Amino acid sequence: MEHLSVADAQQCVLESVAVLGAEPVKLEQSLGRVLAEDVRANRDLPPYDVSAMDGYAVRSADLEQVPAILTIIEDIRAGDMPAKAVQDGQCARIMTGAPVPDGADAVIRVEDTQLVSIGGPLLNPLMKQLANRLSPQADKSLVVPHTEEEANGKSNSLLEAVQINVAVKPGNDIRPQGEGMRNGDVVLAAGTEITPGVIGVLATVKCAQVQVVRHPRVAILSTGNELEDMDDPVDPNKIPDSNSYALMAQVQALGIEPALLGIARDDPVELAEYLQRGLRFDVLLVSGGTSVGVHDYVRPTIEALGVQMKFWRVAMKPGHPVAFGSTADTFVFGLPGNPVSSMVCFEEFVAPALRRMMGHARLYRRTIAARLTHNVRQQAGRTEFIRVTLVKEGGGYAATSTGAQGSGMLLSMARADGLMVVPAESTGVAAGEQVTVQLLDGTVFQDDAGFRE
Repeated sequence: MEHLSVADAQQCVLESVAVLGAEPVKLEQSLGRVLAEDVRANRDLPPYDVSAMDGYAVRSADLEQVPAILTIIEDIRAGDMPAKAVQDGQCARIMTGAPVPDGADAVIRVEDTQLVSIGGPLLNPLMKQLANRLSPQADKSLVVPHTEEEANGKSNSLLEAVQINVAVKPGNDIRPQGEGMRNGDVVLAAGTEITPGVIGVLATVKCAQVQVVRHPRVAILSTGNELEDMDDPVDPNKIPDSNSYALMAQVQALGIEPALLGIARDDPVELAEYLQRGLRFDVLLVSGGTSVGVHDYVRPTIEALGVQMKFWRVAMKPGHPVAFGSTADTFVFGLPGNPVSSMVCFEEFVAPALRRMMGHARLYRRTIAARLTHNVRQQAGRTEFIRVTLVKEGGGYAATSTGAQGSGMLLSMARADGLMVVPAESTGVAAGEQVTVQLLDGTVFQDDAGFRE
């Protein structure tokens, strides 16, 4: 079977998998999931024209000449409904989010006003005009309030008024009915990833239960007589089974809780039993046993169980002996036994497949450009993934190898911020050149692999 390029192998995997079916989850448990159906608004929001500011609801026609004095006919708080319509020469004190009363067509911010009230000596012609408008025969006058009690409308004044200092156009500082959403409109489309902002929208339309794409059921199996399980006594002649747990964490980072099947020894009968158990899941990750040694039984055993293999090798380093196949119900990834190779292959093939099955549009780790701090040599023919650390410099990043890059050196992954991608046709990269780095930390993904072979 031909050794595929990384890009061709990725394409093969993604063309094979598909988005899974839907399942309901509570809103509180939906973060990070993907909507399986459109979500529609169940009301206009806001349900009526509301004030965008604390201030005064006015008729803009009353402010053709400013400053102007308007009488205050009522206070309207958020949650209240106006009791009066605003007429010529009137206004209503209004709070942010409160409904705009009939007759008013604009809101003036409180910062652009000066509160006045009836009950003291006439201070200026504007106030005298208001007094005459109210009742030319009445013995009334206007004062500017000097105390907090007066400013809050608790004085013994006969009537409150406000001086408006700016002119505005209709609609000023008003949020119109339905500005946020209209009843019946699709506000969230199927395929939307549920973020905290999306949670807020779902709560707004009262989606207590959400239809989301279900998570794939993932099983992880390690193989090999040389492996030592977590509960086994320490044996210096054995190799701790780090792969199961590293892969477990990579799956968990995608929001999936996998099943650990344990370790299958290098025995065809025992291996077949473990593999049959794993084939009950949507995805089976088999670590080790995919090489060509005489005691690597995974390939013949898995094929005997009816798994149709699509590739067994990929032109990459590390991770050359990676395999992928499927049955009618299960996708199987044969991952290398070396821990770094296993983790790199997960990043390049398994993670994108799982995210597609979960309904995500962005499948690959985010990539950035960085300046390489040292020379890197490479033998052309395989795409190489070099573990690097990243340091900010100027307007970008500097990438430096974590050190020795052996595929069994797990510390190189533990210390890495990303995987520097060296194209297959390259014979090396010189210090100072720009390189592409796939980030390993965080949860931000993008829609393509971000590198070219």
